[in-house]
Amino acid sequence: MRLLNFVRDGRRALGARSGDRIVDLTAAGLPESVDALLALGAPGMETAKAAAARASATFAATGVKLLAPVLAPSKAIAVGLNYIDHAAESPYKDAPKYPVLFHRFASSWVAHDEPLVKPKVSDHFDYEAEVAVVIGAAGRYIAKDKALGHVAGYSLFNDGSIRDYQFKSHQWMIGKNFDATASFGPDLVTADELPAGAAGLRIQCRLNGQVLQDANTKDMIFDVATLVATCSEIFRLEPGDVIISGTPAGVGFARKPPVFMKQGDTVEVEVDRIGILRNTIRNE
Repeated sequence: MRLLNFVRDGRRALGARSGDRIVDLTAAGLPESVDALLALGAPGMETAKAAAARASATFAATGVKLLAPVLAPSKAIAVGLNYIDHAAESPYKDAPKYPVLFHRFASSWVAHDEPLVKPKVSDHFDYEAEVAVVIGAAGRYIAKDKALGHVAGYSLFNDGSIRDYQFKSHQWMIGKNFDATASFGPDLVTADELPAGAAGLRIQCRLNGQVLQDANTKDMIFDVATLVATCSEIFRLEPGDVIISGTPAGVGFARKPPVFMKQGDTVEVEVDRIGILRNTIRNE
């Protein structure tokens, strides 16, 4: 099942994508967001699946305003240096022995087809193709062999980074949280639609049609189960929490010469079986 949040005729609602059409799940009696659906747990997901199968109220997906697939997560945790080749191209060189975790605020991302905003204080606006892991079942101290059972599904994330600010200190928070510099979406693809842990999927980033990142999620240093288990040691994971699982090699700052995003560019993140996340760039 492919779930999404959308606005149509001034009304926010929960939908399920069915080919080139959207099923209005809110009109079928379900909540008005993915967040609220996840809070209902497994029974809510089963009800949504049944309503999507009936497809009683559908409309064309074209022209619908999409929102991020999770609107207000209690936590969004990003993972740095989680592919060996990306660690090697970074200033840090060595692969980490423990996941490198940092927070990402919801104010820092936009939805599919919304413009990313290059801040006026920097020309070092970089792209990062990533898989977003969305938690469905709460838990603390989750065992690794049980961790995937806590995942509702997966989406796409462009972890847009303001590199000169990121490297001003050892903490990456400022370079990763400028307003509207990342994107998230378009759909939440439920875990049963994908390989376990979303492993073995091709991941790409394209800038103006040129492939700049091209890898496979099987090459993560810390797989999804490890990331879920590790995060749950630190805090209780709640339904709707997001783990942004890291990017492969090919980022702009490591290229010679560097490649940064600028006004008028179009950036796409694509992962097999999850979809395409597309955004244009505009100046602040």
